[in-house]
Amino acid sequence: MHDYFLKNSSWCKVHSNGPRFQRCIRWEAPYYRKQNQEQTNPGHGECQENLDIMRIIDETHLLHPSWGYRKMTDYLRNNHGYIVNRKRVRHLMRVMDIIALFPGPNLSKRYHAQYVRPYLLRNLDIDHPDQVWGIDITYLPFQKGFLYLFVIIDWYTREVVDYEISYSLEKEFVMRCLRRALCRCKPEIINSDQGSHFTCQAYLDLLEGHQVKVSMDGKGRALDNARTERFFRSLKYDDIYIKEYNTPREMIVGVNNYIRDYNTIRPHASLGGLAPYTFRQQHACKPAA
Repeated sequence: MHDYFLKNSSWCKVHSNGPRFQRCIRWEAPYYRKQNQEQTNPGHGECQENLDIMRIIDETHLLHPSWGYRKMTDYLRNNHGYIVNRKRVRHLMRVMDIIALFPGPNLSKRYHAQYVRPYLLRNLDIDHPDQVWGIDITYLPFQKGFLYLFVIIDWYTREVVDYEISYSLEKEFVMRCLRRALCRCKPEIINSDQGSHFTCQAYLDLLEGHQVKVSMDGKGRALDNARTERFFRSLKYDDIYIKEYNTPREMIVGVNNYIRDYNTIRPHASLGGLAPYTFRQQHACKPAA
């Protein structure tokens, strides 16, 4: 087995003492797509300087999500001394699947406009598990390359319902993870941004086939997906940036461990200091109103 490939799984059963609640969660180390390219070129063809620039872009985007490639170019020139032009920075941001959070004519391509759905969460009281799932994709840097992470988060319990890591941005790794999660349980609403993975017929057909309502962030509204973005920020500042993984294998093991701990032991202020699994258990034990 090549060092760049890791597939391992285990099972974790979470249950309460109450008679009405038993939940089985499958903990599966994300499937890492085995391709010839990943064995020889984990940097996706980008030179080391570009990888270094992408790391800075990633950190900066977390702090300033409204910055587009023009402002990011100025920042890289003036604050980090890189001799870069806007075309190069725009290319790197596209590779990273980063879009500035502000209204603009290119935020939703005309081709995808037919698949865009309205934002359903405004003024919605999210008060029980599996009411709303938020989904998104982020870029994960390591020393000589990068991967992509797709996550599904329950917005009430803050639990990571499922996730998958991929070498590429092909739509299938998103669809595979969603199908796996929907086989275990079904939310009322799934919310996403208007990215190309979600503004396509296959995605809409999957959710409609499971009778799940489709919600999409409004253009330029950074707060529409704030809970999912907050998880990405925690993952990167608490783990990715600190540990600086060297290989895809190390990255996959590290992210797997972080998400396990995030769900089972990490206290969340919004949950009264409880971990998501504990909070879900306590909610399940409450008598029905």
